[in-house]
Amino acid sequence: MGRIYRTLHEGPLLDVFVLDMRWYRDANSPDKQAFNDGGILGYEQQRWLEQELLGSTATWKVISNDMPLTEVVVDGTTDFEAVAQGDNGRPMGRELQIAEILRFIKRNKIKNVVWVTTDVHYTAAHYFDPDKGAFSDFDPFWQFTSGPLNAGAFPFDATDSTFGAQQVFGKAPDYSNAAPATEFQFFGEIKIDGRSEVMTVNLRDNSGAVLWSKELDPQRGGRR
Repeated sequence: MGRIYRTLHEGPLLDVFVLDMRWYRDANSPDKQAFNDGGILGYEQQRWLEQELLGSTATWKVISNDMPLTEVVVDGTTDFEAVAQGDNGRPMGRELQIAEILRFIKRNKIKNVVWVTTDVHYTAAHYFDPDKGAFSDFDPFWQFTSGPLNAGAFPFDATDSTFGAQQVFGKAPDYSNAAPATEFQFFGEIKIDGRSEVMTVNLRDNSGAVLWSKELDPQRGGRR
């Protein structure tokens, strides 16, 4: 069986790093561990991601993380399903692995890294600001969330502020399991201009209407 995590080289402007946050992860728990026990990626996949980012010569590096970094996704009454556990303080549990990756990106001057995710059933845009988080050894970045395409939609999850995440945009129902026939079905679209290299992110609903859009200028002076 082939592995899910891989790199998609889409020309000189874009590399996409597809993660697998299901197969190699540690067990769901209260997520208060004081050390990186393999986290949500496992040690091997973490090392792979870091080295792939380090070697990328594309202008934009898009990380496709199938579990969100900041939304608090619960599993039962005591455990957590994704990265965050809602403590809002220094990194713990799976957050420690993400902190290591973010620190690696900063210290190696890897620029133009964008994260895209789903799993949660709504659309949102989060800006991660090191000046507003308990952990600050990283460069600012965006995470864009869009889903589902054909499933029940749900209200927003709580946002963990360990990495300074600010929800800049979002749309979700105020009740659980809104039917796919409603307005709460979403997908995302990314375009990169071939000349300016500006990335445009559009968050759309299932009619195709653009609900929110963001243009990102490429940063210069770091690794390409």
